[in-house]
Amino acid sequence: MTTSSFAAGAYASMQGMGASALLKKPASVGGLDGAGAGLPDFSSLVSKALDSTAQSARQADIQTGKVAAGRSDVVDVVTAVAESEAAIETLVAVRDRVIAAYEEIMRMPV
Repeated sequence: MTTSSFAAGAYASMQGMGASALLKKPASVGGLDGAGAGLPDFSSLVSKALDSTAQSARQADIQTGKVAAGRSDVVDVVTAVAESEAAIETLVAVRDRVIAAYEEIMRMPV
């Protein structure tokens, strides 16, 4: 079951990954690949997603260290860990969808 807070975190993670560019309709498509539309390619989206997830994990580690040293509040750690968890869950969900799409393509008759 997804909660409203998870959905909000997933949406925020997707915004950080550059998914908002996918939601915009291109003004004119220059070809079948959409390269003329200025949309990012799949590999750059995956790269941004991995970087965003790694950055949120690093931020959670930094906040944990600050609390251990007594320089931060526990609420900051909980927030950073929740953001990191939402980013990881979003990335795993995207991975699962990509694998499912690949498996479906492989089942298509040629």
